[in-house]
Amino acid sequence: MEFLIYLVLGGFAGTLAGLFGVGGGMIIVPVLVYSFAAQGFSSEVLTHMAVGTSLATIAFTSINAIRAHHLKGAVRWPLFVWMTLGIILGSVAGALTAALLEGPLLQRIIGVFAICVAIQMAFELKPKAGREVPGKPGLAAAGGVIGWASAIFGIGGGSLTVPFLVWRSVPMQQAVATSSACGLPIAVSGAISFIWTGWQAQPLPEWSLGYIYLPALVGIAATSMLFAGFGARLAHRLSQRLLKRLFALLLLGVGINFLV
Repeated sequence: MEFLIYLVLGGFAGTLAGLFGVGGGMIIVPVLVYSFAAQGFSSEVLTHMAVGTSLATIAFTSINAIRAHHLKGAVRWPLFVWMTLGIILGSVAGALTAALLEGPLLQRIIGVFAICVAIQMAFELKPKAGREVPGKPGLAAAGGVIGWASAIFGIGGGSLTVPFLVWRSVPMQQAVATSSACGLPIAVSGAISFIWTGWQAQPLPEWSLGYIYLPALVGIAATSMLFAGFGARLAHRLSQRLLKRLFALLLLGVGINFLV
């Protein structure tokens, strides 16, 4: 029964990623928190496991998106390379930061972030292009901050990377494509870090690899990769504004629930 939930969650997350261009982590983490709680996982580890497992699934699901964007020539690879240097260090630091936080506090922090993303999506708040692309040190520093935050929230960083690149005068299509590429190093380095920080954690359930729950990883990765294309096709048929506001309402409810 639990594995069926993960398959459905993966399909839902993949569809959302295709529809909105946001990583499925924004919905995977909350649903895993609820699922792990229902399965009786300890409150001391379940939020960390939800974050770590989400990052591990993004490592698989981001590959298809990167390939599609690359074939269109939209990825700014020089930006990706220098941001990745910071992303790797930032992701490790983010996992270490999360390990220092108690589960309930980490859950509240994720709740605040979900509410912020909900407000941004509902009102379509976007930064205006105002500055040029920074130099290599600036890109690495930005990658470090994005990697750090993404590892804490269990996301691929799209809700942070895209606004940054647009603000730095990168065209939206290239910003989305480059952000998708940056999601892979965020996910890989973050997932490895959550395996390491959770290796000796107690009490972990069976089939855990550090803070990654393997049945959830397999189920979500299997279906999310299939449904991402479906979501992208669906995006051309439905009202993006209405869908974003409905998703924002969902995130708002999740965020409030995490805070109370």
